[in-house]
Amino acid sequence: MGHGSPRITTDRIGRITHPIVQLSLDLTSLDEALETAAIGVEAGVDWLEAGTPLLLAEGLRAVEALRARFPDQPIVGDLKTMDGGYLEAEMMAKAGADLAVVMGRAHEATIRRVVDAGRDFGIKVMGDNLAADDRVACARWLEFLGVDFIVHHIGYDERNMIQGLSPLDELDTVVAAVSIPVQAVGGLSIEQAIQCPAHGAPLVVIGAPLVIDGAAFRAADGDLLARLKKICERIKVSGTVSSRRRIDRRGNST
Repeated sequence: MGHGSPRITTDRIGRITHPIVQLSLDLTSLDEALETAAIGVEAGVDWLEAGTPLLLAEGLRAVEALRARFPDQPIVGDLKTMDGGYLEAEMMAKAGADLAVVMGRAHEATIRRVVDAGRDFGIKVMGDNLAADDRVACARWLEFLGVDFIVHHIGYDERNMIQGLSPLDELDTVVAAVSIPVQAVGGLSIEQAIQCPAHGAPLVVIGAPLVIDGAAFRAADGDLLARLKKICERIKVSGTVSSRRRIDRRGNST
């Protein structure tokens, strides 16, 4: 059972009919995260992500602060849930998040409970295949269990230990394996990130190393607003996702 009465959140996501730009706030300072988010929104970013380092450093008040500052922006709470699925998703929803992240490596029961909480509290669930033995099979499994989106993910430590790994390696196969939208995450260059919709992956994450210093977990140096504007414009100029992936149920792609 859940904890307290379910509260249905405002649906800020709707149907996904064009590429979405998500700014990953993998920072350890709330002030810096809010400043970076404001620049991102001005530049044309669609979704804001309270990254794992930010949640560890600041707790759920980071989500609450983002929601207060940006009331109309969808917010991803990237807690990477591995257990206690219902409670963690409920807490994310009550803090103001629109999406919660559960790991494909979690037990089936945990994934199901996150999905249950997502339905009860009106938020979407992203299933992350980081470190799965078979990322394609994991994506299928996550969809079967009811998640709304797939995060096809090569982790920070993994790609630093095994040089040359990229989520693009299996992206086409993952996209073909599921009927829900896919997001490719993990060390992509600007050009690679911009090409994701052409591979049928409409959710484009902009973070380390593009606009976040992945080693120091702070905003990268340089003119962040100009850089983000250019990235957003290039991602959105196509206006559509590859014809190999159309949008269907739950606002998702087929």
